Amino acid sequence: MDLRISGKRALITGATTGIGRATALALTAEGVQVAIAGRNEALLAALRDEISASGAPTPTAIAADITTVDGTDRVVDEAQHALGRIDILVNNAGGSRPRPESDAGSTNDAWWDEAFALNFSAARRITEGLLPGMKAAGWGRIVTLTGAMTQRRINAASPAKAALWSWSRSLSAELAPHGITVNCIAPGRINTPQITGRLFPTEEARRAEISQSIPMGRFGEPEELAALVAFLASEAAGYITGAQVPVDGGMIRMAMP
Repeated sequence: MDLRISGKRALITGATTGIGRATALALTAEGVQVAIAGRNEALLAALRDEISASGAPTPTAIAADITTVDGTDRVVDEAQHALGRIDILVNNAGGSRPRPESDAGSTNDAWWDEAFALNFSAARRITEGLLPGMKAAGWGRIVTLTGAMTQRRINAASPAKAALWSWSRSLSAELAPHGITVNCIAPGRINTPQITGRLFPTEEARRAEISQSIPMGRFGEPEELAALVAFLASEAAGYITGAQVPVDGGMIRMAMP
């Protein structure tokens, strides 16, 4: 399928590993020029060089901490300075924030604030910074990665992701008349450093999770999710907005351990 996005310009946050990295590769394969943002300068540089070596335009790499206002402003400003108007925004940056055992039963404002800064506020600020250009063009695609909204243990990322989905759904209605779509993707168990390195670090833990929860019988690959990002960013998906699509191998439950 011709996605008809060659020549478009995209910003991808959390692009250093996993889903973000796979998305950058998927979009550049479709002829999209990308700006990639993340915290790890070395990993950003490696991805930039890999894309450039493939013959695609060299990406703009932006190292920034988007949990801060200065960080989100820098990402927006540098992406637009390098590429001009951004047509496609992929809000991928985020991370699980389980409550430390030592904080059980207590209130830790710094822990909550950091989780919301990373998993909600960063996406909101960056999106709002890029909207004027999309509105002026009468075209835009915003794809945001959400996730599980309820879990067995208190995890500050879950209510932040729920807020992200609620905000995205309302935003989709406001922006539809401007030719801008807003959609979310809810990943299940994907083979990324966060899932296989932190949540299920052993083969035994992964096998147990698959047996209990995943009818497909395996964890997903970042490239499988990136393919959906590319489609939702395309001309072909112009009538899809306000959706949240699970990519989870048919998971029986969304609750995280």
